[in-house]
Amino acid sequence: MASRQFTQFFTKKSRRHLHRSLIPTISRNPKFHGSVSSPAITSAIAFLRSSSTLCALNADPQAEKGPTLGKYATPSRYLSDDPANNITPHIASLVGRDLHLRTNHPIGIIRSKIQEYFQSLGKSAKVNDGTNFQIFNAEDPIVTTTQCFDDLLIPPNHPGRSLSDTYYVTPTTLLRTHTSAHQSQHLRNGWDAFLCCGDVYRRDEIDATHYPAFHQMEGVKLLRPELVKGAVGLTGDDWLNSPECALIEEDLKMTLEGLMDHLFGSGTTKRWNADYFPFTSPSFELEIYHNDEWMEVLGCGVIHEGVLNLSGRGDRRGWAFGLGLERLAMILFSIPDIRLFWTEDERFHSQFQSGEIVKFKSYSKYPPVFKDIAFWTASAGRDEETSRGKNSNEFVENDFFDLVRSTAGDLVERIELIDAFTHPKTGRSSRCYRISYRSMDRSLTNEEIDHLQFKIRDECEGALGCELR
Repeated sequence: MASRQFTQFFTKKSRRHLHRSLIPTISRNPKFHGSVSSPAITSAIAFLRSSSTLCALNADPQAEKGPTLGKYATPSRYLSDDPANNITPHIASLVGRDLHLRTNHPIGIIRSKIQEYFQSLGKSAKVNDGTNFQIFNAEDPIVTTTQCFDDLLIPPNHPGRSLSDTYYVTPTTLLRTHTSAHQSQHLRNGWDAFLCCGDVYRRDEIDATHYPAFHQMEGVKLLRPELVKGAVGLTGDDWLNSPECALIEEDLKMTLEGLMDHLFGSGTTKRWNADYFPFTSPSFELEIYHNDEWMEVLGCGVIHEGVLNLSGRGDRRGWAFGLGLERLAMILFSIPDIRLFWTEDERFHSQFQSGEIVKFKSYSKYPPVFKDIAFWTASAGRDEETSRGKNSNEFVENDFFDLVRSTAGDLVERIELIDAFTHPKTGRSSRCYRISYRSMDRSLTNEEIDHLQFKIRDECEGALGCELR
């Protein structure tokens, strides 16, 4: 349930999706198969799966060794000819890197500090009634649509289920979009309190704070039955207005405020905002005041009774929270670009030691290279105002972002829409994007970037059906 992109706890951007018309989604509905086979989606997926560049990772000249790989680092496991499979070689190469398990990596350091905090709570009845949290750090990143969506009361027509937002292996299996996908299985297995950490995957925009793979921490606690025995049989408003629900909310907030003090220092200024998530009620967002601004750090809430019922734990009550490790690490270590977490450059890794929070010292300031690309889309396109799914050839921005990432890899620093135009007579939509290329390890040449840019232009025509301007 982390608060990054579409996690179990949505960011503001994701919540805006709830108010859009919805495109066809992947579910157990047999109608799904027709939507996947639409010409634009089929051709785009074919290109992204077969890209021979493996995202043009352009390995750092400073890196003398390859990435450390975990048990799930088997790219062939995630790539297939299934019509629903939209996983690119680049994404497949990221699975199993296990950054959160590296003791001297910023992601691993943050994970360890959070888990240490929760393990310490089991020794203090005053803070957390002696609860011991089970730790899960190495679960399979492939989950089912039931685990990822249905068990969490995420509706069948939610945009988070679509091919444009999620990486599918088959129509009913996917790379988890949040660690919340494991919540129900652990509840069914009888765990009353646990932390679940791992890598998650989302198709998203490209900039310094977004990357298609990132890491989350999920936390769940069911209160002891005797503490909430008065809630037995209560539902709806009766439950929400009960003293037992208030007790869970109090325990949740006290626990997470303690976590923020543990990470950012005692006395960190905090504030709570009411929020909405389909799987918790009531729901909240926690912000901290850091570096002269308010920053959202996590989402949380009292677990929805429907989620507990689906997990076979309808007789219990408790809370859950989720947070993004990259977001916390970027704040605490002052890391300016999310791509740095994935580098193997020793100039990055040598700066960090297990258990220590230090400020990152930039080792490169190489200039960016800017290239623009303009094209007519195959249809009006999809954005905040347009409806979704009315045209099977509809231009979807995330398809374009994935195509660029699959062609140019981590050399792409940012993509921004700088102009959009709809022809008044034909109704055709034109878009112009500015692609910022920047290596964190060396200077780029116009020649090599022109090569990538021309390839992107060709693929926009071939895979997305766009007409270049």
